[in-house]
Amino acid sequence: MAAALHTVGFDADDTLWHNERFFQLTQAHFATLLTDYTERDGLLARLTDAEKRNLQHYGFGVKGFTLSMIETAIEVTDGEVSAQVISEILDAGREMLRHPVELLPDARETVQAVSRTHRTVLITKGDLLDQERKLAQSGLRDLFHGVEIVSDKTPQVYGEIFSRYGEGASGGLMIGNSMRSDVLPMIAAGGWGILLDHPYAWDYEHAPVPEPSARYHMLSCLAGLMPLIDQIEVDRKQGE
Repeated sequence: MAAALHTVGFDADDTLWHNERFFQLTQAHFATLLTDYTERDGLLARLTDAEKRNLQHYGFGVKGFTLSMIETAIEVTDGEVSAQVISEILDAGREMLRHPVELLPDARETVQAVSRTHRTVLITKGDLLDQERKLAQSGLRDLFHGVEIVSDKTPQVYGEIFSRYGEGASGGLMIGNSMRSDVLPMIAAGGWGILLDHPYAWDYEHAPVPEPSARYHMLSCLAGLMPLIDQIEVDRKQGE
């Protein structure tokens, strides 16, 4: 008999509210600051390499991104970057941390609808203070039965979270815009992984599409989640 779907996990950034586009705007400003030293594409490629290299030290989020910009600026200028440019990079990072939260279409309505029939958990990674700030500003906090801000998303992490809020990952569903973080590890843990298609995505979060599976789906918008959950429940009951 198929496990009951009892708990639904939501990613936060670029699933419930805008995020990556602010990183891209800041990257464009960063490239402008260093236009006298190097061309844009090469600079941003080196920045991406620095971000990935520094994940083990700084984790995910704006603070690590800002430090990686400073590191890249020092590298591409052979240490000649001015204090003024460093100051502007720091200002850009602080501006990202102050940016108002902008919900994606159907975010509130979808979480509200799901919370009426299932346990809901926000599962996100990044700067603790920044994620807490965005959640508070979003007005969605009271719609979640739990909030988990984690250093990374792995099958083990999902297993622990869905056991804590439900009856294990086999009866859990995770929706997010990252194949690498939201979908594949959740399926590996035994649950449903739902990819929310989004125009902006960091290269690090890309990963191959999984093999065809009843536990993998892709949605073009959040409004499609509740109908999908209803269909999963129907399929489960027919399999009993």
